[in-house]
Amino acid sequence: MDFSPFSTALFWFVVASVFAAIEIEIEGKHGWAEKTPTWFRTKGAIAKTYGFFMGGKPLTGYHLFMFILPILIMHAHFAMGASWSLSQELLVWAIYFAWMPTWDFLWFVLNPHYGVKGFRKNNVWWHAQSHWLFGFTPLDYIAGWGVSIFFAVAASFVINNTSLFFSHLVFLGCFILFTLATIFFFAPLYKRWYKQMRTEDHRSESRIFHKER
Repeated sequence: MDFSPFSTALFWFVVASVFAAIEIEIEGKHGWAEKTPTWFRTKGAIAKTYGFFMGGKPLTGYHLFMFILPILIMHAHFAMGASWSLSQELLVWAIYFAWMPTWDFLWFVLNPHYGVKGFRKNNVWWHAQSHWLFGFTPLDYIAGWGVSIFFAVAASFVINNTSLFFSHLVFLGCFILFTLATIFFFAPLYKRWYKQMRTEDHRSESRIFHKER
């Protein structure tokens, strides 16, 4: 897998935006699957370990599968015949740990119920137990990008070529630029579309035949 920082970053940023939009359609203003019919766990070794690494967030069935899904997607090229190597595997994880916080933040950027102004510790219960850097961002995000850089360094070490590491820094820079572009240009368009699509509803004409129990 050739690593072209700009095109790779653009592709994965679009994927993150789509994931964020899917979650907004499912959750609305109730983040962390609060109002979905999934299960929540805070007790038990697995849930407590998860909470420790995730800033006190509860483990849910929804997030269990939604965290696994992008891992599978990011390994799809290996299943389709691309040659596997340790450096490429490390690069996959470098992308994954940068992608996850970006996906999470885009949920707030695009969500009409929040936006960047609504992204505050006292306004987001599932991030409330995390430490925030100057009230600006959860340390979870910074830790994720730190782990991402670690994997990029490891990948460069494996092939004894620092160009891979510097390419990853460009990749991260592209993520930042794309995020800023989304905040100022694309998010307002998406929010208008979001509201427009809710001016009418054809649920009653969809021949839904089951009854609530």
